[in-house]
Parts: sequence; structure tokens; C-alpha cells
Amino acid sequence: MYMQDNNLKDCLKHNAKPQILIVGAGLTGLTAAHVLRKQGKDVLVIEKENRIGGQIRTFEEQGFVYESGPNTGMVAYPEVAELFADLAPYGCKLLTACEEAKQRWIWKGGRFHALPVGLKASVQTTLFSWHDKLRILAEPFRKVGTDEDESVAQLVRRRLGDSFERYAVDPFISGVYAGDPERLVTRYALPKLYNLEHTYGSFVRGAIAKMRQPKTPRDLLATKKVFSAEGGLQRLIDALGRSVGETNIVLGAQDLHLQPTERGWEAEYTRADGTVCHVVAQQVVTTVGAYALPSLLPFAPQDMMDAITTLRYAPVVQVSVGFGDVNGQRNKAFGGLVPSCENRRILGVLFPASCFEGRAPVQGDLFSVFVGGIKHPEVTDMSDVELTQLVLAELRQMLHLPADLQPSLLRIFRHRHAIPQYEVSSGKRFEAINALQGQYKGLIVGGNLRNGIGMADRIKQGAAIIPQELANF
Repeated sequence: MYMQDNNLKDCLKHNAKPQILIVGAGLTGLTAAHVLRKQGKDVLVIEKENRIGGQIRTFEEQGFVYESGPNTGMVAYPEVAELFADLAPYGCKLLTACEEAKQRWIWKGGRFHALPVGLKASVQTTLFSWHDKLRILAEPFRKVGTDEDESVAQLVRRRLGDSFERYAVDPFISGVYAGDPERLVTRYALPKLYNLEHTYGSFVRGAIAKMRQPKTPRDLLATKKVFSAEGGLQRLIDALGRSVGETNIVLGAQDLHLQPTERGWEAEYTRADGTVCHVVAQQVVTTVGAYALPSLLPFAPQDMMDAITTLRYAPVVQVSVGFGDVNGQRNKAFGGLVPSCENRRILGVLFPASCFEGRAPVQGDLFSVFVGGIKHPEVTDMSDVELTQLVLAELRQMLHLPADLQPSLLRIFRHRHAIPQYEVSSGKRFEAINALQGQYKGLIVGGNLRNGIGMADRIKQGAAIIPQELANF
């Protein structure tokens, strides 16, 4: 579906003048196009690849349903639930994780431990030191930090203690950012955590105050549940494609660049057959990575572009491993994360078949293993044989799989620009984006280089990527 040969034959559509041009057919761009189409806007999405979805892609093979990119999201905002409700007529159904998937595991001292939930479990866990458990009692009375660029690691050590940083926050950052908590700046990378301290003076007081705040029916749509789509996240992408409309999406657009003109925003690109196409739009939205912006926006002042392209990306390798028969013995958890101090060779492993029905044969199991990240970028260059040996060795040792148990399926996916890192340079990046948008009216720079990296963040940004005051620009 949406193959290049089906798109805008002979560039006929390009003679029109769409109101809004969206660059990038990933989750952000497709969500934006869907919402804008609902508002009656004439939208054209241009994508360099020959498929829509960006990093999101689902495969079905030998009874396994596995992802090559993101595996799950969280219903963190009402926009997520609203999008799935919109897409129900297009064959997309929201799927939330099984109850047992609420449990998260952390590796320590040669085995996985359940991340505690509730007072009793928090007291009994061996993940954190008794000294730090007792320190939590004084957390509401600690002074608010004064360093705006305080790292996530520094903040957690200051308010909760070293063991919480090592065995809760460090693995969490590995799981979400594949990053280094010493370099991620809290107000950019975890703004909700930052605001708990700076708005309420304390994590504990802030959490209690947030729980007590009245919620509207729309607020209640944000259930905080882990989600996928029934049949895999590709169903979400395909439904967005059907909603936006095939004739409103261009694939295989190479050498795309934008230029502001008196007529509006002109886009020029080359199709596979060598045809050079032009489109003129009133507004343009970019949703591509920071590294792709210099060639896309050649008119942009160098100092602004330098501030934007300093953004680092964590490289990640995801390995999907399926076993056809494990006697139905699955791990009753969402997955396990590995703290850096434990010096394992993987960042963590997810258990998709334990989270969602239909992801593996009835007697089988499926694992999504993540390696590399910002601390070990060299893993991306390992051979398939080396990665296979590494992952299978870690799975067998950490999950006690029989040595003679061979996988029915093993697929390797390399992502060199997997996850942007919201480090200290982020402030200047955001300022440069605002300055660029202010200088060139009708330009919106979106994507995961701002406003968060999760699927929920991408949906929320896409749903309101053009501010109301610019909607009729």
C-alpha cells in the first residue's frame, strides 16, 4: 500500500496548491495530517522512503508478531485515546497490556528483581539500600535545586540517594532514552519530574497534589496504560494512511528541499523515474530528524542550524527472538532492564507475548532485546553473527533458557539515529527552532527533536503541531 508508483502520476497533483505541506510520514507527520484533514485542511505529506510509518513497522512470521521499532507506548495524554477512537473505522483498535505486564524487572546481583510497587514491597526490596529507603522520609523537606541544567542522575542522587539512581533511574533511562542519566538534563528529558520539585517543592508532595487535582472526563482518557494496536503498531500506521488518503501522500521523494518564496513555501524533489516535482504550499511542517534539516532547509542561517544539529542520537540495535515451544512458560512481566553498574551486554529485554495476546504461538515466547545505546555505540557495528551470539548468550544466562533451546526466529534491526538525547544543548536548540519559525512565517519545525520522544509525545505534538493562531495563516 502507498507504493511510489501509485502516487501523483505525472505530478498532476503537484500543480495544485495545498494549504499545508508535511515533510515526513512517521507517527508525528501522519497524526498531524489526520487531524488537519479532520479540520478540513488540504494537506500533502512527502516522505523519502517507499513506505509510511518511519521507525514503526510490524512483521508477522511463523506465528510471531514483532516490531522492528517501538514496541509499546503509554496512554499518557488524551490525544492518544482520541486518535485511536478516530481510527476505529479504519481498522485500528487500541490494545492495552495485560495486567501482569505492570511488573517491571531490574537486574541486580545475578538475577532479576521486581521493581517495587507499594509501601510493603518498597520496604522489602533489596534493590535499594536501607539508608536510601529511610532518606525518602525526609524527601518532602529537602531544598529545591537551583541548577536549571541539573542532570537526571544528579537530581535523583540529591533527593533520593545513590541506590535509587543506580537501580531505578539509570535502567529507566536506558529503557526510554538508551542514554546516560549523567548527561540528560532533567528539565528537558523528564520535565514532569522536574516540575514536581519546582512546582510543589518535592516529588512526594507533588505526586500527592497531582492525585488530588480534579480531572475532567477528557483528562481521564489518559489512563497511563501501556498500549499497542491490535495486530501490531503497523495497524495504527496503516489506519492513519487510510485516513489521510493515498493521494495525499507522496513516497520515494529524494533530494527534497524547501524554499520560502513570494507564492508560499516551495518544495522541490526528485522521483525515482528522475522527474523533478514542485509543490507550493501556504505552510510547511517538518517532522524529520535534526540531522536531516540542513539539506531540507538550505536557506536557514548557519548559526540556527548549528544549534539544532548538535542534537545527539543514541544508536540502538533491536533483536527479536522467538521460540516456538517453551511449554507455555512465559515471564509474567513487562520486561527487564539492566543498570549500567551491572556491566551486562544488553540494555534490557521486553516480553511482548506476556504483554499482548497473539504475539507468539500458544506454547512459544517472544523477546525484544536491546543493545548499544549512547554508552556502547560500537555495538551497532557488530556483525549479525556476533550480535546473535551475544543476545542468545545473555538470554540463556539471564532468563535461564535451556542451552539446547534454539530460536525459531531471530531478526536484527539496526537504528543509528534511534533516540534523541535531551542534553544541555537542548535549550539552545529550542531557542533556535523558535527563532527560525519566527523569522520564516508559515514554517513549523516538529518531530522528536522537541516535545518528547515517546509515541504519546509524538501523537500529542502531531495533534496540535500548528498552533491555533497560525491555523488559518
